[in-house]
Amino acid sequence: MLKNAIELPKTMASVVCHGPEDYRLEELPVPAVGPGEVLVKVKSAGICASDLKCYLGAPLFWGDATRKGYCEPPITPGHEFVGEVVALGEGAAEKYGLEIGDLAASEQIVPCWHCRFCRTGKYWMCQQHDIYGFRQRTPGAMAEFMCFPAGALNHKVPKSLPAHHAVFIEPLACSIHAVQRGNIEFQDVVVIAGAGPLGLGMFAAARMKGPALLIAVDLNDDRLEMAKRCGADIGLNPTKVNVVDEVRRLTDGYGCDVYIEATGHPQAVIDGLAMIRKLGTFVEFSVMREPVTVDWTIIGDTKELNIHGAHLSPHTYPVAIRMLDQGLLPIDDIVTHRLPLADFQKGIDMVASGKSSIKVTLEP
Repeated sequence: MLKNAIELPKTMASVVCHGPEDYRLEELPVPAVGPGEVLVKVKSAGICASDLKCYLGAPLFWGDATRKGYCEPPITPGHEFVGEVVALGEGAAEKYGLEIGDLAASEQIVPCWHCRFCRTGKYWMCQQHDIYGFRQRTPGAMAEFMCFPAGALNHKVPKSLPAHHAVFIEPLACSIHAVQRGNIEFQDVVVIAGAGPLGLGMFAAARMKGPALLIAVDLNDDRLEMAKRCGADIGLNPTKVNVVDEVRRLTDGYGCDVYIEATGHPQAVIDGLAMIRKLGTFVEFSVMREPVTVDWTIIGDTKELNIHGAHLSPHTYPVAIRMLDQGLLPIDDIVTHRLPLADFQKGIDMVASGKSSIKVTLEP
């Protein structure tokens, strides 16, 4: 039986992606709710760096000579979000422990549960790979309402957590997974390149691993200061210091034990391979806007590195929710701008500039 909190409107305002740099505010039908599904009134939706790269036409989303584009327009973007439960399809309340009026978040990927990855427990690498905001099966959160399909991974969010804090669950969960992929040991020297929203979450998560030295690298001094508030010991700006030489100096010439790349810029990959020690672990997290050319020999013959990718946030949503509920990050200062849905273009432009904002959110 369908449970409704309120009589729902027939239509809603929604941002719709039609193609690179072609996003429009439109009126769409409010999603119908079927068995096992959850309808939420969106309270806050974040604009992610990957949303920006999709907007700007990155090959991952729109294709190139070697691959088909991932984005399926027209589609409502938005995979960082929290919403208030307003309708529950048959069986959804019992399955997810949700009630009308609860705050809820849904993991950004809705697995198919049938492919070899899903069947072996690796749901975040689902072959079908439907992520909110990019695929036709999973319209995103830059709208007044959104539906969590049957088979989604939904989490109840404590009401003690303000919506503009809870919107950070998704990026923080991704950050936690990237840190886990670094296999950080006690007393390791860890470098994280990129002090944007995801990098800031990585500093908070990496600090919990007990590194001897946690180093932030970013071109923006204000963001480096924020990184220190999130757990970094030192901030290095490549425009002011040779970061490779400085990391080597701080490590008796060896280099860092773990390097996590979270900038999306090719130079950060080149610098990381230069500053990491032999037998170190390099974690590649970013979505790159352009190809990266490096001396591949460094990985094998020179340093015998461990190269780990990091994708999405398997099993880390509960940890992210707990970290935010405990106030382990200065979220009021990380979420720098809260805009109405109609100002989505202003928000995208702010993220593209990166000068005055860290995390920009839309509040329908």
